[in-house]
Amino acid sequence: MVSFSVAARAEVTVTFYSHDFGKNFPHAFFVAKGELADGQKVDTGFGFTAINVSPGILFGSVKGHVKAPSADYIASSNPHFTVKVSDKKYRELLGVVKKWQAIPQKSYSLNKRNCVHFINDVIKTLDLKTNLKTANWKKPRSFMEEVMKLNPFLKY
Repeated sequence: MVSFSVAARAEVTVTFYSHDFGKNFPHAFFVAKGELADGQKVDTGFGFTAINVSPGILFGSVKGHVKAPSADYIASSNPHFTVKVSDKKYRELLGVVKKWQAIPQKSYSLNKRNCVHFINDVIKTLDLKTNLKTANWKKPRSFMEEVMKLNPFLKY
């Protein structure tokens, strides 16, 4: 009798989301799931936001942080597209997260460094096209839709 051992194929997918107005501030974030080649499980997500969403964000920089979205928040958000990434690209993506975690406070600026700017950095790390002259820096959903138009192969 011959037996074969077939290793499960390692794969990590990254899904990009936006969250519209409502009870919450508009937001953009990503969720990564899967398994790396070394067997390490991946189930994480990150977005960049103000620590306290208050009128202060309208007037200048405030304290910000990289934050993982809750399962309920993800479920009530809009998925836009999913990409498969290599282990190398996943590690580069985590490098973007670490870079944003290390930005000195006051790190959040609605006009210069918000969740869309963070997601733009992540998307560029994955070698996808973005529009640096976009009018959508404060519009997460519109930004994601623009990225999909610039990269027509993207699908959810």
